Amino acid sequence: MTGARRLEGKHRRAVVLTIVVTQLVVALATGLVITVSYKKLDKNFNEGADIEHTAHKKHLIGGDPLNILVMGSDTRVGAGNDLDGQTDIGARSDTTILVHVSADRKTVYGVSLPRDAMVTRPECEDKDGKVVPGAELQMFNVAYSLGGPACTAKQVESLTGLYIDHYVSIDFNGFKDMVDAVHGVTVCIPEDVNDTAHHITLAKGTQDLDGQQALNYVRERYALSANSDIGRMKRQQAFIASMINKVVSAGTLTRPSRVYNFLEAATASIVTDPGLSSLSRLVNLAWQFRKTSLDDISFITVPFEEYPPDPNRLQWSPSAKGLWKVILNDKPLPKKYREDVISADKPPGTPTGSASGAVAASGATASGPASSSSSSGSATPSTSGSDGISEQEADQNGLCA
Repeated sequence: MTGARRLEGKHRRAVVLTIVVTQLVVALATGLVITVSYKKLDKNFNEGADIEHTAHKKHLIGGDPLNILVMGSDTRVGAGNDLDGQTDIGARSDTTILVHVSADRKTVYGVSLPRDAMVTRPECEDKDGKVVPGAELQMFNVAYSLGGPACTAKQVESLTGLYIDHYVSIDFNGFKDMVDAVHGVTVCIPEDVNDTAHHITLAKGTQDLDGQQALNYVRERYALSANSDIGRMKRQQAFIASMINKVVSAGTLTRPSRVYNFLEAATASIVTDPGLSSLSRLVNLAWQFRKTSLDDISFITVPFEEYPPDPNRLQWSPSAKGLWKVILNDKPLPKKYREDVISADKPPGTPTGSASGAVAASGATASGPASSSSSSGSATPSTSGSDGISEQEADQNGLCA
């Protein structure tokens, strides 16, 4: 490893959002300021219901791995969430990612779970203790609509056999505020978008998106890809990877105000299980990830196939069972699953080395390395089809290759 590579690696030790909490402690490490900031942020947390566990936690030699369910709620209730004038649609988990953290805290991968997959939903209790009856042949995101994030966590445990340690749910407005707090996130859009039906307009090229633009980007499912929700799910993975990259960049971590604003936006808009519902718990968790590098954080999609009775629905394919065994035994992702990978180190279509804080100008022509990931996009040039994205797959999913 060269000196430059070693130095670069020092700036890439982070994981998802929690690592920023540790950086806040460093950035605001002065008596009165840290005390006031800590107390304010600690009061922001919204505590959800406990998870009714159906799986047993597997303890491994050398430490315990973690499984954290991250959900994006499409509720229109609350300030900033009233989109399309739809205030009465309830709340659904438009985005669900199962994040697996290795026992040694050096590897993290997120598995996207399609909202339209048909599954068996177990009985659960909502946040008020009301029993929600189980049912067969239900869309995956119905569990969230009926019982909230804790019911979705129980559903994932039931379907996978994996123990879910924690969950985090965030709404539209919180998402926008988090993006604005870090002064935008870089994405590459392969073509102009003019979706008048959903009031979404985006320009072609590699650019920084502000909060509202970013929300439009991750919501868009008609203009950018022929496969609708599948393409949107891939672009959400790419956006999250780019956002992680931006959050841990020098341009964010060396500016305490940005770190604080990001944390304020996050803590004010997330709902967590009781085990994560305080800043001190997140700090404790974040400290465990101090040796995790960006190139060790990746995203894939659960193997899926068309649901035969309805071409507008999906079902998990048989190979999904093998993925759950890999996670259960805390193993690295085998090559067969890495054909659908996006890396936080080099998100698809974004400039090389964006973790240093460099971003392309808004409206610039799409540029950067050929991304890699066979149906979601990754970050390094792809020639073999594994750990990479082909031009055809990028085109299908609305990503830049």
